[in-house]
Amino acid sequence: MNGASDELLLALDCGTQSVRALLVDLRGNVLAKAQHSLTDYFGLHDGWHEHDAEGFWLAAAGACRRLLREQPAATTARIRGIAVTTQRGTLVPVDDAGRPLRAFITWLDQRRARRVPRFSPWWRLAFRVARLQTTIDYFAREAELNWIAESEPQVLARTHKVLLVSGWLNYRLTGRFADSVGSQVGYLPFDFRRQQWARGWDWKWQALPLRREQLPELVGVGGRLGELTPDAAAATGLPAGLPVIAAAADKACEILGAGAVTPDIGAVSYGTTATIDITTPRYVEASRFIPPYPAALPGQYNTEVQIFRGYWLVRWFKEQFGHPELAEAHDAGVAAETLFDRLVAGVPPGAQGLMLQPYWTPGIRDPGPDARGAIVGFTDVHTRAHLYRAILEGLAYALRDGKERIEARSATPITRLRVSGGGAQSDAAMQLTADIFGLPAARPHTYETSGLGAAIAAAVGLGLHRDFPAAVAAMTRIGREFEPDPAHRALYDALYRQVYKQMYERLAPLYAQLHRILDSPR
Repeated sequence: MNGASDELLLALDCGTQSVRALLVDLRGNVLAKAQHSLTDYFGLHDGWHEHDAEGFWLAAAGACRRLLREQPAATTARIRGIAVTTQRGTLVPVDDAGRPLRAFITWLDQRRARRVPRFSPWWRLAFRVARLQTTIDYFAREAELNWIAESEPQVLARTHKVLLVSGWLNYRLTGRFADSVGSQVGYLPFDFRRQQWARGWDWKWQALPLRREQLPELVGVGGRLGELTPDAAAATGLPAGLPVIAAAADKACEILGAGAVTPDIGAVSYGTTATIDITTPRYVEASRFIPPYPAALPGQYNTEVQIFRGYWLVRWFKEQFGHPELAEAHDAGVAAETLFDRLVAGVPPGAQGLMLQPYWTPGIRDPGPDARGAIVGFTDVHTRAHLYRAILEGLAYALRDGKERIEARSATPITRLRVSGGGAQSDAAMQLTADIFGLPAARPHTYETSGLGAAIAAAVGLGLHRDFPAAVAAMTRIGREFEPDPAHRALYDALYRQVYKQMYERLAPLYAQLHRILDSPR
């Protein structure tokens, strides 16, 4: 560690549900934070999900100001740099003055382009030979830029740069169109193996209406993106000239902040999207042709399996069935999570045979675009408490399946878990995760693992720790570890292998029939 040990870092974490500004010291302690909830998403049609670009910036700047107002001047004078981590796959086109041309289309948006771009005959032949046509078509239809080209061509015609939320916030901080290599997760012409923009011959340039000069400059994790401009300083309350250091996307930073930096550690995230990742120096696809994402460790990869809108299911349950606990928590002035843990504790492991398959939102593969969620095994003994436990168990089953796919592809066994995200605050969720995986499941010392990961990148980039291993050793540690219960583990193993693993294959034909019936013209 170089310099004074009381130096501080400011991490800006723009997730799906809130923007948080965090003050972090060189030992990984979160000394203070301020939060701005993001409740102003909108959609003009069903399935659309957008957010005003200026709203993201105002929320981030406001969180900084609120944080600084609550700190003495002596504390804020110790801030040495700032780093940004954000939600993935959410983008906006801007003009040559950096003005957004429309709202951000977020990663939750479900609109699709109607037409697939025309590829050269050579590429069409290559796709057929490799049996990739379905995957390529999915990529092209899901790409927000293709929808913009079809529906808002005037926007595309004026587009100077296409930015993710990370690129937008970094631009507003520095005035430079630059973004981190570690933040490039989305439908963009990015070469995940080489971790840079795709070469000119890559098929992605034919799949997207985009030119190389319309993309920001890329900076490696820990590199300097620029300095805080006077305008940004006025908006945030931070000093002009403060270094802005490249971090990575929120999941990558979360994995780093949890200390899951070797392939034998499974990083489980119970966030809006539930995921399991490993950090590896090798390019390993958990599912064929689905690339690993850039890790927050430079040059490494996060091999990932995700359950789209996974832990969103918990919020769905609370909104639909959790009113008694929410009301009691409000009246008693206690954390609602404590009451929901009590709900789970009243139901035995296995939820008395109630099994949930958490595919509420389909994906490209694993299980596929026709997939739907399912709950089976209802009897007259089941209550909403059983349903809540079945949701938590179903997510853990799905992530265990992902763990096994990652192990098979990486040829490296996962021997322990680090669990982050909102769900990690639940002791019940932690215990059943340990039981279902049959592995020790550790909760990091701080809930703010994504912001901590960004702070680690800033500490290394500023030379406050000599390198990433030293920073991880100094700034991450385990808060509490949950060991699997042998009896519960045996029950869950039987339910997982003999029931859960069979559910999708048995139900898939019915899902396909549902789509055919519902999608056919009336």
